Amino acid sequence: MHRELIDLHIHVGGAVAPHILWSIAHQQGFKLPVKNYFEFVDLITSSPDKVGGLDDYLKIMHQWTERIQSSPMAIERSIYEVIGKEYRSSRVTQMDLRFNPMKRNLGNELDMDHIIHAAIRGMDRATLEYGVKTCLIFCLAREFDHKLNSVIVDKAIKYRSRGVLGIDLAGTESNAIELKPEVVAQYEDLFERARKGGLKTTVHTGETRGTGAEGVIAVVEKLKPNRIGHGIRAAYDESAMKLLKERDVVLELCPTSNLQTKAVEGIKEFEHIVRTFWDRGVKVTINTDGPYLLNTDMRREIEIVEQNRILTPEQIEQTLAWAREYSFIPKS
Repeated sequence: MHRELIDLHIHVGGAVAPHILWSIAHQQGFKLPVKNYFEFVDLITSSPDKVGGLDDYLKIMHQWTERIQSSPMAIERSIYEVIGKEYRSSRVTQMDLRFNPMKRNLGNELDMDHIIHAAIRGMDRATLEYGVKTCLIFCLAREFDHKLNSVIVDKAIKYRSRGVLGIDLAGTESNAIELKPEVVAQYEDLFERARKGGLKTTVHTGETRGTGAEGVIAVVEKLKPNRIGHGIRAAYDESAMKLLKERDVVLELCPTSNLQTKAVEGIKEFEHIVRTFWDRGVKVTINTDGPYLLNTDMRREIEIVEQNRILTPEQIEQTLAWAREYSFIPKS
């Protein structure tokens, strides 16, 4: 049986094939620290010996893949290639694709509107060719100040009619900034403005081992997101799961990502987390996070859950139904 899959959590920075990035880098005269293609592949992909946690994983994206994608030509081709590849490899017929446009303008050397228009062109072209449904989500950055993130929100609202349908908050959880009231207040304002502008919202939180569920609770209560990226630490806190269920917040789970970033000890802990959410009535979806960075795709993510008997085939169908229902793309 060929399922039509949907990916709600896929980063452009981790989803472009190495040979495409290699081509883009050379086309732009990008100075790389390696001369050999296979060394380049190793440079931009995650592996257990290179990744000790989430910060190591993010460093690969920030240092290399996002920089290589930093031009109108590069981001247009990147988004076009991601959509086509996900459809061809896994029959992903719908995806909410996310990236930070401000991390593609070379430290403000490039005009961000040109970056965004190019991204939309890449999305439109791929959508036309493959018949898939796609939208863009703009990521705010935890390391950015309020002013920079505010610009990203404004741009997302500006391009809502062109397919930018949501915002995200992404980055390291090292400082547990959700627990600092003055920082949460800044995000509260931004997320409220996004909602009033007609955007949906999601937030990365609860994906780092060693953190508790406090960040998840703070995010749900203060930022009121439609979805949460990962959120796995909430499985160890009954009040957090109760809140997620009551507020109807859907989790975007990413099996391979959580295993490789060591957010979970292994497949058994991931199984415990998923089944705990299911038993408590918390809605979950299965996603890739970064297919090429993690050497995976949507079909493999589903297989991990199915072959390890984490969920039954019927339950997997339910996660796909939830993904369609809670996608930021309108059903019509």
